[in-house]
Amino acid sequence: MKRLLISILMSVAILSAISSCATVSKEPLAPGQLRLLRASIPGSGLVYSGTDYDVNITFEADGKPTIRRACFYFSWSGEGPFCYAVRPKDVEFGPPGSLRVTLPPPGKTGPSRMDCFVEYWQGTKILRTNVIHSSIDAL
Repeated sequence: MKRLLISILMSVAILSAISSCATVSKEPLAPGQLRLLRASIPGSGLVYSGTDYDVNITFEADGKPTIRRACFYFSWSGEGPFCYAVRPKDVEFGPPGSLRVTLPPPGKTGPSRMDCFVEYWQGTKILRTNVIHSSIDAL
């Protein structure tokens, strides 16, 4: 029974990773703009209760804006956003660029929808990116 559950969750994780890309505008970036492309959980795509986990976010940017923090909503909590500081050493500019955010253990087990946006500096203003969606499974 446990193997069946793990197989089902792995299948859901793989399918959700394939479909996790939100519809992203193909319009050219405005000067200084940052646009998120996708978010994923490294490895199997599963997260485990009691364990911190990483989220990899892929983006495109005009220039090298200063990324301030990444924010998340999770359907299992119905609360948020939960925002986490992004360290400069966790950002790589591409194309495409990527950043890594370490999140605390999930509050509940089971599948959840994860919505993510990033705040970044553009001149003297803090702007928000588009929101991307991904599915995650917590065991």
